[in-house]
Amino acid sequence: MTLVLGAIADDFTGATDLANNLVRAGMRCVQTIGVPSAGTDLGEVDAVVVALKSRSTPAEQAMADSLAALDWLRSQGARQIFFKYCSTFDSTDAGNIGPVADSLMQRLDARQTVMVPAFPANGRTVYQGHLFVGDRLLNECGMQHHPLNPMTDADLVRVLGRQTPHAVGLLARPVLARGIEATRAHLVTLADERVRHVICDALDENDLALLAEAVVDYPLVTGGSGLGQALPEQYRRRGWLAEVSQPGRLAPAAGGALVLSGSCSRATLGQVARFLERHPGFALDPLELAEGDAHLEAALAFAREGLVKGGPVMVYASADPERVKAAQAELGTTGAGELVEQALGWLARNLVEGGGGDEGVGRLVVAGGETSGAVVSALGIRQLRIGGQIDPGVPWTQAPRDGREAPLSLALKSGNFGTEDFFSRAFTVLDELTGEGEA
Repeated sequence: MTLVLGAIADDFTGATDLANNLVRAGMRCVQTIGVPSAGTDLGEVDAVVVALKSRSTPAEQAMADSLAALDWLRSQGARQIFFKYCSTFDSTDAGNIGPVADSLMQRLDARQTVMVPAFPANGRTVYQGHLFVGDRLLNECGMQHHPLNPMTDADLVRVLGRQTPHAVGLLARPVLARGIEATRAHLVTLADERVRHVICDALDENDLALLAEAVVDYPLVTGGSGLGQALPEQYRRRGWLAEVSQPGRLAPAAGGALVLSGSCSRATLGQVARFLERHPGFALDPLELAEGDAHLEAALAFAREGLVKGGPVMVYASADPERVKAAQAELGTTGAGELVEQALGWLARNLVEGGGGDEGVGRLVVAGGETSGAVVSALGIRQLRIGGQIDPGVPWTQAPRDGREAPLSLALKSGNFGTEDFFSRAFTVLDELTGEGEA
């Protein structure tokens, strides 16, 4: 297997976000959960996205895990490496975006890389180095309340400058407006000035296409999945990528329908509320989980009953910022999060193995990056075939199920992504993607 693109994502939903856009742009893509073992057969693919859980780990561990992924991708012949992080750039002043990018550049002997978090299709744009979510600056959009990586500064040059000892520069929108030659010349000038990291403005898809053209020959690029969607056209122009029919085709789906939500983002809170207007749900309380197994067993019984009745059913720990703070005050920030992640992972394993009728759960939607990581780990999933899109940044995927003919259909949603009716509509989209004669 020879890869065109090898990507390293710092969380699970970020990985599927990127993989989704690569498929939409015509690349056959597999997402692996962690670094594949030697001899892993991923089939005929053009891109592999290695999903790590490195966004909020200590910087040293994030760098080590990312370098292990890089070494495996290079062993497969990847032409270009992509370090994928969230389009909201969430990262503390200690890292991990800067330290990981520095370590990858050193291993690749790269002179310069770009930072392109913009994802206009999802309302993420960058202007004069400042990140906007919709019409609000990053630090005014709700991300300032993120429980793990609160973002209180929208100036990405300044944010990244606190994470790396190397110079950080800006490729501003007025330069992009002058075209590809001016953009390339500006990057060269910055490199000559020993600016290793370049924050890039981008307001629309045309800006992303121009950036992709400017950096397609860089050994390492970094950013959100918007840049990922723009790169495949550049690969085709160089003859690296052949046309593929239906790169996102999936097998027929079967089994019960379940939603597990651990995200506390503003978008997910609205989606949970919308789902609960029409479908049953069980609210997990971290404080009750800490008292013993009774609360978790009650959630399992509730889900099984709802699934037998036909589902879909939801179990959620999503809560407003005040309730989250109250749980963190008693259990600790890390303790409260881990308790919820372990509970949702345990529920996923028990319900997928059986409990949604004879089939068990075969259609599963998970909200939140940390929650998604816990669920796929609990299920022992090592790779996912990427299918069609539900909403920008969120595809359906499929993984083999031991002893079952039909695979497990799985959607891993970043907390900030998706329209308000996402959870209910996701299952309708899956039927369309896997139905007879559908692409």
